[in-house]
Amino acid sequence: MARKPQFAEAGADLGGLFALPQAATPAGAEPPGHLGHRARMRTRLLEAGPEALLDHELLEMLLFTALPRRDTKPIARALLARFGGFAEALAAPVRELQEVEGMGEAGVAALKTVQAAALRMMRAELRDRPLLNNWDRLVGYLTAAMAREAVEQFRVLFLDSRNRLLADEAQARGTVNHTPVYPREVVKRALELQATALILVHNHPSGDPTPSRADIEMTQEVKKAAATLGITLHDHLIVGHGRQTSFRREGLL
Repeated sequence: MARKPQFAEAGADLGGLFALPQAATPAGAEPPGHLGHRARMRTRLLEAGPEALLDHELLEMLLFTALPRRDTKPIARALLARFGGFAEALAAPVRELQEVEGMGEAGVAALKTVQAAALRMMRAELRDRPLLNNWDRLVGYLTAAMAREAVEQFRVLFLDSRNRLLADEAQARGTVNHTPVYPREVVKRALELQATALILVHNHPSGDPTPSRADIEMTQEVKKAAATLGITLHDHLIVGHGRQTSFRREGLL
């Protein structure tokens, strides 16, 4: 009688399930090669916390869940060499990540999943809190979400009467130095969400958050269109590399 196939129990390591067969390791002996390296990193993470891992080691751990048959150490080092840092690797465009030897679709998806999870956690910290009283957290979230974008992105934070976040929406993506913005569409969306206030945000891929004449004029147009319907424009933030410009702080609103 043919034996029934055995299935992994809930919580089993699927990476191990589908990995190529390995030679048996004697009891008490360390697994060979990169498998032993993985085991040591996993132990350090669980016993000493994430600060015990260097950037390339953390990347390795992210990647070996998606690439169980690969030695991910050289891939992690190649990512850091190309993009300059852990955060930069997570935020890199998909096309550029795919150009790194060994990444593939699974590796790229693993990094993008972690990036999305980090941003979702940061956004959750802003929910149900008046944004104007949590400005540092807001700036941190927007910096993580936008500072490393390769093209300009324009987004709007829609707020309720208590300045709590109703929605954070990307309205448009443009080129390296321009994004088309339509004040009528911004105000229309605010009405749909029953928002009473707005914060405009866009990034400058050059890293310099200095507003252009076009930025200033567009902001005034949105402010005017919103004011006619009783909607307040609290600020317009430009996010650069490690720097931000607040229109309100600079007296541009």
